[in-house]
Amino acid sequence: MSSKSDEVFIGAIDQGTSSTRFLIFNVKGQIVASHQCEYENHYAKAGWVEKSPTEILESIDTAIAGTCRRFNSLGYDASQIKGVGITNQRETTVAFDIETGEALTNAIIWNDVRTKPLVRQLIDEAG
Repeated sequence: MSSKSDEVFIGAIDQGTSSTRFLIFNVKGQIVASHQCEYENHYAKAGWVEKSPTEILESIDTAIAGTCRRFNSLGYDASQIKGVGITNQRETTVAFDIETGEALTNAIIWNDVRTKPLVRQLIDEAG
């Protein structure tokens, strides 16, 4: 019979449009622990939908920490997590300063429509 310390797990970061979750699964695919953090969209102009890259990163850190606290309270250790998968909120774009690594702007998320006229023009030109 194996002990809790022999068990292995997989983590998953689910970074979505309105929240981030971190989940830990056992080898049967069952969720053992999870934590979710919601965060806000920012609307600089009509049709523009942005997120703060800092808030995204902080929500990931918070979700992982909350899940790991729960995981530890169940008698497990983070070293038992043998891999982590990542899902993301479709297409999200952010530019970073090459020297500092800091975000230059908010992230533009998938449901932002600021480039809709350009996309239509390109489609029309392509025929």
